Amino acid sequence: MTSLVRDWLAFNARRRPDHLALVDLATDRRFTYRDAHERIERAARYLTTLGVGRGDRVGVLARNSSDQVELLFACKRLGALFVPMNWRLAAPELRYIAGDADPAVLFVSPAFADTAGEIIAADKIAVLSDDADSDYQIGLANADLSTALPVPDLDHDDAWILIYTSGTTGRPKGAIITYGTTFYNLVSHTMFTRLNCDSATLIFGPLFHTGALSAYTIPCIHSGATVYVMRDFDAAAINRYVSDPAIGITHINGAVTMYLLMSQDASFAAADYSRLVCATISGESAPLSLLRLYHEEKGLPLQNIYGLTECGPVLTALDRDTAVTKMGSIGTEVLYTEMRLVGPDGNDVAPGEVGEIWARGPNVSPGYWNNPEKTEDAFEGDWLKTGDAARCDDDGYYYLIDRWKDMYISGGENVYPAEVENVLYQLPEIAEAAVIGVPHERWGECGRAVVVLKTGAHLDEDTILAHCRSQLAKFKVPVSVVFSDALPRSGGGKVVKPALRERFGDKTTDS
Repeated sequence: MTSLVRDWLAFNARRRPDHLALVDLATDRRFTYRDAHERIERAARYLTTLGVGRGDRVGVLARNSSDQVELLFACKRLGALFVPMNWRLAAPELRYIAGDADPAVLFVSPAFADTAGEIIAADKIAVLSDDADSDYQIGLANADLSTALPVPDLDHDDAWILIYTSGTTGRPKGAIITYGTTFYNLVSHTMFTRLNCDSATLIFGPLFHTGALSAYTIPCIHSGATVYVMRDFDAAAINRYVSDPAIGITHINGAVTMYLLMSQDASFAAADYSRLVCATISGESAPLSLLRLYHEEKGLPLQNIYGLTECGPVLTALDRDTAVTKMGSIGTEVLYTEMRLVGPDGNDVAPGEVGEIWARGPNVSPGYWNNPEKTEDAFEGDWLKTGDAARCDDDGYYYLIDRWKDMYISGGENVYPAEVENVLYQLPEIAEAAVIGVPHERWGECGRAVVVLKTGAHLDEDTILAHCRSQLAKFKVPVSVVFSDALPRSGGGKVVKPALRERFGDKTTDS
């Protein structure tokens, strides 16, 4: 029997109408579940006047706001697809996404109006802002509520969201996120994070990214909890909001770089993290030094979760009870997911050995929008090949090693950059670090560390390499260090290794 899609927000508007649903922190707009239900109903009706119906795409090019959450659920009421676009991309990249998704309407904040004019026809653009005279707010105010809105029969196989990957290996691909993908993700997520109807989350990652949408915006609305939306990431503001007992934030999620910046801000020392029930960290392998810092200074065990856009996103999660005893692990498989670790020969590796993560389950995307070739490449039967390398211990806990393709071979030995980066982060002067493989005349490839120092810190190459030699096998020690003002990062906070290789990947003859 196919599972029908239910309207969680409408249900919670009946169940707890006066409970706070959405707070837009940039404008201090506050909406109860009764308020949010009505606004989303108006938004759905407004979309119909723009020609949006079942299967049509609704694009958004804007910084975070509660309005985006309304549009997400308005699409659900129509059977339309929500397409959040990464505003950090260049106009040609966005033009490609707009051409591929072909949205019936693109909602754009005033800051991106010029870009929108370069990527899509003017008659498809609508202004999204909290100003009363914006297209969106006028559309809500004028929505006709006199007749019933036809409710489409949707099931778990129907698409709800298109999230375009960062495109670091070519053109961006639109991962199809179905209702089933989101449902099984939120069930798994709720179990590991102890989320309930009295929880409150602070969303500070960009809503064009699966992390902000699925951890915790969608699970909170499903549970009837409260979602506080920040316009942009701001480390000091996050520390302030988390510390505020009047807000009572219980759940946060962020990429590794976000937690780094929060810990490096002057506000961190006085920040009160005691009310947090769960702080999940995702995006890439987290340095042990960062995990220890939050545990030792704040009594907060950061819970590693692992996944990717194509999986809704969670595949593994670490429970709070084991976040310290299994520190550094990305946890165990979530309930509805199967995983394998596969070697280069296509066979499963033995426990403790490194293999590529393959996954399958109802939380896995059916593929990429308008891209059967990339869909076929990504799957082996019904197994999604993630491109990430990991090992699994005897207790069933996984440890993320690195991107499978970021591994390099030095003198016949496999080197996983994340292991070396963990050692670099042990040096307190280092704010950010990344390691890439570069061509080497003798060894084939060797490592090069790209380092960002903290403001006012001083550290030279010899000191860094000496530290690495004290902690790592010789073949893992980088042969050189370059210093940079910043590391290139994707919208989800991951370091973009191809950009680093392009800039710093020249050949070396160092011994």
